[in-house]
Amino acid sequence: ISATSRWGWKRVVSFGLERLQAIASLIVQCTQQIEGSEMFRMKKSIVTPGLLAALCLVLLPALGTPAQAQCVGFEYCELVWSDEFDGDDLDTWSKWEYQIGDGSSEGLPRGWGNGELQWYTDQNTTVADGFLTITARKETVEPSFQYTSARIRTKYRAEWTYGRMEMRAKFPVGRGFWPAFWMLPSDQTIYGTWAASGEIDIVENIGSEPETISGTIHYGGQWPNNSFKGEEYTLESGTFADDFHVFAIEWEENEIRWYVDDVHYATQTEWNSTGGPYPAPFDVDFHFLLNLAVGGNLPGPPNFETQFPAD
Repeated sequence: ISATSRWGWKRVVSFGLERLQAIASLIVQCTQQIEGSEMFRMKKSIVTPGLLAALCLVLLPALGTPAQAQCVGFEYCELVWSDEFDGDDLDTWSKWEYQIGDGSSEGLPRGWGNGELQWYTDQNTTVADGFLTITARKETVEPSFQYTSARIRTKYRAEWTYGRMEMRAKFPVGRGFWPAFWMLPSDQTIYGTWAASGEIDIVENIGSEPETISGTIHYGGQWPNNSFKGEEYTLESGTFADDFHVFAIEWEENEIRWYVDDVHYATQTEWNSTGGPYPAPFDVDFHFLLNLAVGGNLPGPPNFETQFPAD
């Protein structure tokens, strides 16, 4: 199966009948919306009472200055993919896939390689009234893990190179909470395993610092020879738990820009990969991940003040 764009042929490889059907469904949806367009780029939007809701990708214009949020009020921005969470369950047929467990099934050390304390399940999400909610609970469903939460991804269902991705969300408050909206490459055979293959963190929040978010890229060599760089954004008043905010990146061939509520707060133009020449690793298809971690190397464990359930 293939789709065309101004960037040339984009080949979609089948990963079995189930993956093939999911990809075909996505291509049908996107083809209807991008027919006649010269560019194939993206935007995304999420709204959630806890973590997220309403994801979308839009075409970036062919022209535009790096200093502005190009898809805000720009007449050439066209929607190419979205999930408005308008049903009563997560669409695991054509859009999302749950990741279950502690990461060992993905070849990672237990705790998803970050020392996380939760066990991911397919029972910690709800979809209702146009919202997707991810809920972290203090409960044991697997020995050694005292918490549960959810982690979902679009791998094999929706993957892109370049574009604008955005999420409208608010986050929980409390030590130990670590919500993230991020991207990983869909084919790690191209440049190698993490982080030679890259990672784009569109937004992360630490529950003990509810007024501050960050945007980061990971690159360089394969772990432990990896590198990263990022920037933080802090609200002048209030927290990211008080109300919804829009978090976005605009990703082009040699530049990635980060926004909060259309305020441009970070730009990255320099990176590298031991697996290939610049602009590797950020020149291949990446997919979305959405999760609410509990504990881990970055936020530390929950304490006696951390309230559960949280979303």
